Amino acid sequence: MAKKPADPATTDRPGRIQQLKLIAQLIQQVNPKGMPIVVASALGTLLVCVLIGIATGWLLYMIFIGILLAMTVALLVFGQLAQRAQHTLLEGKPGAAAAVLQSMRGNWHVTPAVAVNREQDVVHRVVGYPGIILVSEGPRNRVQRLLAAEKKRVQRVALDVPVYDIQCGNDEGQVPLRKLQRHLLKLPRNLRKPAVAEVTSRLRALPQTLPVPKGPLPKGARIPRSVRMPKGR
Repeated sequence: MAKKPADPATTDRPGRIQQLKLIAQLIQQVNPKGMPIVVASALGTLLVCVLIGIATGWLLYMIFIGILLAMTVALLVFGQLAQRAQHTLLEGKPGAAAAVLQSMRGNWHVTPAVAVNREQDVVHRVVGYPGIILVSEGPRNRVQRLLAAEKKRVQRVALDVPVYDIQCGNDEGQVPLRKLQRHLLKLPRNLRKPAVAEVTSRLRALPQTLPVPKGPLPKGARIPRSVRMPKGR
């Protein structure tokens, strides 16, 4: 019986060990002291357990426990350093906040770039247990108006669901990229799991907003009806 040809998507996907090697290289690239810190944390944990074993007379038992604890500590430190390396590489790049939001674990529904202006500042939408969170990328003086307009648009269908707005950036009053996930996790839990799914499906009915390009329109070009032009005051 002939064997089925291997799926290219599966064969090209790196294994777990290869992924760890790539992450280790990434950590080493951003922080040359990163991997030595991981090794030192594991050896330090094992040494403490060995000393406790010698003092109590349970050496073999504490060596076994020490190996397990050393592996656990090393993985925790490795994960934290990998996250910091990711944030360092993404800092200042377009879509950095969206990448961080989409890497969050748990019941978080992320929709990138739900609103964009002509300067390419963006607003991302997140639905989770706190409610609806709008996260902007861009300078504070420029993105504030875009964020307020998107919040007003979302509140039309949000009803009694809380809507939070967060500015991600390095300006005064903004949340730095490295603290964005932690900031969202500190928000109060206002919704249950079924409500999160219901709000997510409700928001999908909102029309997508499109940025209006700078400068005059080409001859014969028309603005789509879905794009709303700002009214003059």
